Amino acid sequence: MIRKIFVFAFCVLYFSGGLMAQPPRSVLEFNNDWKFHLGDGDDYAERGFNDNAWRTVQLPHDWSIEGKFDSIHPAGNAGGALPGGIGWYRKSFRTSQANKNVYISFDGIYQNSEVWINGHYLGKWPYGYSAFQYELTKWLNPAGQRNLIAVKVDNSQQPNSRWYSGSGIYRDVQLISTHKTLFKQWGVFLTTPKVTPKAASLNIEMDIEKNGGGSIKIVAAVFDPAGNKVKEVAAHKVKQGKYYQQIDIQHPALWSTTNPNLYQVKIKLFQNNKLVDAYTAPFGIRYFSFDAQHGFSLNGQPMKILGVCQHHDLGALGAAFNASAAKRQLRILKEMGVNAIRMAHNPPAAKLLDLCDEMGFLVMDESFDMWAKKKNKFDYHLYFDEWHQRDLQHMVLRDRNHPSIIMWSIGNEIREQFDSTGIPLTRRLVRLVKDLDTTRPVTCALSEAEPDKNFIYQSGALDVVGFNYKIDAYKHIPKNFPGVKVIASENVSGLASRGHYDMPSDSLRLWPSSSKFKYVENGNADYTVSAYDNVAAYWGVTHEANWREVKKYPYLSGLFVWSGFDFLGEPVPYPYPARSSYYGIIDMAGFPKDVYYMYQSEWTQKPMLHMLPHWNWKVGQDVDVKVYFNQADAVELFLNGRSLGRKSKHDTAFHVMWRVPFQPGSLKAVSFKNNVPVLEKKVNTAGKAHHLEVAIENKTINAKESELSFITVKVVDQDGNLVPDADHLINADVQGPGLVAGMDNGYPADLNSLKDAKHHTYKGLLLTMIKGLRPGSVKVNFTTPSLPSKLVVVNVK
Repeated sequence: MIRKIFVFAFCVLYFSGGLMAQPPRSVLEFNNDWKFHLGDGDDYAERGFNDNAWRTVQLPHDWSIEGKFDSIHPAGNAGGALPGGIGWYRKSFRTSQANKNVYISFDGIYQNSEVWINGHYLGKWPYGYSAFQYELTKWLNPAGQRNLIAVKVDNSQQPNSRWYSGSGIYRDVQLISTHKTLFKQWGVFLTTPKVTPKAASLNIEMDIEKNGGGSIKIVAAVFDPAGNKVKEVAAHKVKQGKYYQQIDIQHPALWSTTNPNLYQVKIKLFQNNKLVDAYTAPFGIRYFSFDAQHGFSLNGQPMKILGVCQHHDLGALGAAFNASAAKRQLRILKEMGVNAIRMAHNPPAAKLLDLCDEMGFLVMDESFDMWAKKKNKFDYHLYFDEWHQRDLQHMVLRDRNHPSIIMWSIGNEIREQFDSTGIPLTRRLVRLVKDLDTTRPVTCALSEAEPDKNFIYQSGALDVVGFNYKIDAYKHIPKNFPGVKVIASENVSGLASRGHYDMPSDSLRLWPSSSKFKYVENGNADYTVSAYDNVAAYWGVTHEANWREVKKYPYLSGLFVWSGFDFLGEPVPYPYPARSSYYGIIDMAGFPKDVYYMYQSEWTQKPMLHMLPHWNWKVGQDVDVKVYFNQADAVELFLNGRSLGRKSKHDTAFHVMWRVPFQPGSLKAVSFKNNVPVLEKKVNTAGKAHHLEVAIENKTINAKESELSFITVKVVDQDGNLVPDADHLINADVQGPGLVAGMDNGYPADLNSLKDAKHHTYKGLLLTMIKGLRPGSVKVNFTTPSLPSKLVVVNVK
C-alpha cells in the first residue's frame, strides 16, 4: 500500500511521455525513459539541444554506483571510493492540461539539483535527501506540444559526506495534475489524539489552496484494515485558514510492530458541488509513551525498542531506491527480531516509510548529520544557514502521517553540542518541528554523556535524549540526568567479515586502537575482521557487551545498533581497497553474519540454534566453537558422535563456547529443554567444490513495479556442504526480457564493479539481482570454470 495522492485514473503516455488529465487529480510515476549524460554543458537545459547521443535510463538512478572503485576519487574510500561529478537528465512529454495546475515532484536528488522546464529556470535544491516540487503550469506549451524537463545534478564538490551518498535522481519522480483549488502539498495532517480499546478519534487537518469563489465541501470516509467503510462525514470547521474534520472509530484495530493494522482515509474536496481534488492515505491507530523510569510503551504495553541504524544505500544498487530490495532488507531484519529503524542520518525515501508502516517497524526519522559546523569540507554546513528551515519542515510535512514514526531527530553527533551555539540552534530546530507536529517527541543523538559538557542537552528543548555509545554512562543516567527520558540512539560499532574467524575468540580487539590512528596496523592481509564478535571500533564495544547493559536498565527505552546492514563507504578499520563497512550485523549482500543469531536468540521467541564456525581447519588446531540458542536451557556438543559436554548460559552471557581440537568429520549441537531435545544443528567438513546450488527468493517479479528477483549462488561439495573458502568467478548469462541489476558477495574489499554480470563468490556465497524489463521468461545461466553450469528461470509479469 503506497502512500500517495489518490489517483482517480491512470495517466496515458504519448510516445516519450505525456498526461491526459480528466480526473480532479492525477499522479503519474514519472520514472521511465529519461535521457542521461555524465558531464556538463552550457546548452543542456535548452529545448533545442539534441540529446540523441545520451543514453536512456529509468529512475531512480545512481550514476556513482556504475563507476569503478578507485582511491583517486575525491570522496575517498570513506565515501565508497566511487566517483561523483556532474550529470544531466532530460525528459520530453506532452500534456493536455485543460485549465489544470501541473507539478513535478522529486523525492530526492543527490545533490545541488537545478531544474528547468522548457528552458525556464525553476530553482535549486542543495540538500540531497529532501523531497520538493515545482509548479510547471505557466511555462507549459499548449496541449499536445512537447515540453522538456531538464535537471542538472552537481555532486562534484567532494568529500561532502562521511558515507556513500550516490549521485543523481535516486528516488521517485511524479508528475501531478490538479484543479486550481486543491490540497496543498503535504497539506493533509492525520492524527489520532484519543485512543482507547473501545474508541479512537481521527482528526484531519487540511491546508487548502482555494482559487475562485463559491462554497467548499469536504467529504471524508474511513475504511478499516479489511477495506470496509467505517464511517463517512461531510461536516468541517475552519480555523485560522485551515479546515478540520473529526471521525470517531469504534473498537479500533491498533497498529503495532506485531500487528501493523492500517486503516485508510479517502477525502474528497468539492467547490460549488464540483469535485476538484481528492486525497487518500493509510493511517495507523496507536499510542505510545516514553518514561524516565520505565522506558518505552506502545499501546499501553511496555516494550524495548530493539533497533538498528540504517544508511540509505541498497548495496549493489547504490543509492537508487528500489522497494523490493528495501523490503528484503526489512524482512531479514524482522526475522532477526528488529522492531525499529533509525534513519541514519537523513530523511529516507518516502516508500521506505510506507514499508515500515506495512511491516511494523518503529522509526526514528532523522534530519541532519551536521549543522553549521562541518564534518567534511563540502558537506551540509555550507547550506545550513539558508536551507535548514525548509529541509527540516519538508521532512516533517512529508512524513508526519506515518504511524511508524515515533521520534523526530534533529541531528547526529552535532558539533554544536560542545559549545554554547548548540543551545539556541537546538531550541530553534525543535520549535520548527513542533510548529508542524506536536504528537511525537524530538530527540538528538549525542556523543557526549556528561551533562555539563553537552550544550544541546542543556538547551532543555529535547523531549528524549539520545546517547551514542558511552556504555559506561548507562548506569549513571538516573543520577546524571534525573527525570530525563533516554534512548541509546547509536551503539556497538562492532566489526566483522562474514565467515572469517581469528582465534582465540575471547581476545578483545579494538580497531583502530585509538583516535590517533586512522586505520588498523598489523591487520589481516586480506582485509578481513573476525566474526566471533570480539572486534569493535575503539569508541564502541562488542554486541554482547552492549546488549548486556541495555537489557538490564528499564529506564533505557531501547537501542539502535550500528549497523543493521553493511553499507558503502566508511570501511573502518582498513584503508583502500576496503570500500564498504564492516559494521553490519548483515553483510551488504544480505547474508547474516554470525552475531545476527545472538540477537535472534535474545529478540525473538521462535526456537533457534546457531553454531559457528565452519568445520574446515588444520588437524589438531584448537577451534573455538560458539553456539547461540534460545527456548532451551542447555546445549550439548558432539564431534563425530562423541559428546564434548553440555553447557548452559549464565544470565549475563548470550552464548556457550567450547575449545575443540579439530578433527575432520561432523560437529553437531543439540539444544535441550528439561533434558528433552529441542533443536539440532550440524556442520560437516566440506570437500572440494563440486557444483553450484541456487536459491531464488522470488521466482515471479513485476516489471512495472521494478521488482527484483534475488538469487543466491552457493558453491558446495558433492554432499551439498558449503565450501567455506570458495572464491569462484561466477558469470550470470541472461537471456530474455531481463538484466543483472547487481551482484554482490558481501566482501568489503572486492573492487569488482557491483554492476558487472560476473563476480566472485566470497566464503562460498554470491547474490545476484535480476530486473525484469517486460513480461516473459528470463533465463539466467550461472557458469564458472571447472564446475557444471546452473540454469534458473525468473517469470516477469
